[in-house]
Amino acid sequence: MLASVDWIAIIGEASDGRAAAAAIDKLKPDLVFLDVEMPGLVGTDVLDATRHQPFVVFTTAHAQHAATAFELGALDYVLKPFGPDRLAKALERARAAFGESGAPPALDRLREALGAGPMSRLFVRSGNGVIPVLVTDVLRFEASGDYVTAHTAQSHHLLHLSLGKLESRLDPGRFLRVHRAHIVNLDCVVAFRKQTRGLIAEMRDGARVPVSRDKARQIKGLGL
Repeated sequence: MLASVDWIAIIGEASDGRAAAAAIDKLKPDLVFLDVEMPGLVGTDVLDATRHQPFVVFTTAHAQHAATAFELGALDYVLKPFGPDRLAKALERARAAFGESGAPPALDRLREALGAGPMSRLFVRSGNGVIPVLVTDVLRFEASGDYVTAHTAQSHHLLHLSLGKLESRLDPGRFLRVHRAHIVNLDCVVAFRKQTRGLIAEMRDGARVPVSRDKARQIKGLGL
């Protein structure tokens, strides 16, 4: 499929992780399609072993690695098996990335995406670039259909993942899901206040976030 793309020149292939690391350092490609799990070295180990750091599109046959994870770290994930249409979308992102400056290294972004602990950064698109946003700078997350809007004091960022997926990667000591559509940063809550229709979280930016009945009982039990 890549052979038919006029702006792509295929300069090498590798059958396992160690061969991939050696080929990347020798050939110094601009773009690599790299499997997350390979014989010898997994994808993170391949990038860790190379001096040259190309742009990377990760491919995987494992659905648990294939959440829509651009904002969480990877340039793109392609879930195998895939066809020309999905490849074309990955290539669009890759081509746009060549014009970005200061984008975090692929290894850092992949580790952030696949790490077991709470995330410390989100990677969001800003114009033609990618910028890191500290999770601690986010006041609240709000479900927007199938996506999530991250609200900071300065701006708003659309994240292409579900609120449930995001919740699993947040520090539960700092972030609380107060409603099916809202997660708040407890450090940014001015007060929880009773209203005629129930409890609301009054945020530092002036937002008034509804709190579900179940969460209201939990908050009262925690003494918040």
